[in-house]
Amino acid sequence: MTTSRRLADRKSAKFQKNIHKRGAVPETSMKKATNYPVGPVVLGLFVFVVVGSAIFQIIRTATSGGME
Repeated sequence: MTTSRRLADRKSAKFQKNIHKRGAVPETSMKKATNYPVGPVVLGLFVFVVVGSAIFQIIRTATSGGME
């Protein structure tokens, strides 16, 4: 039996098993990932640097009279 045929048989058996549960079937059989590509500490540091840089630039522009 080829790999694709075994995979098809396995999926078919899972589908047939779900039919007999009648409403108690989970919405999806895939597990939802809760991992974020960036951690909260790195995100906080990035926001701090960006916002801090913007505030620093506004202060520098205000104290220099707008044009250099």
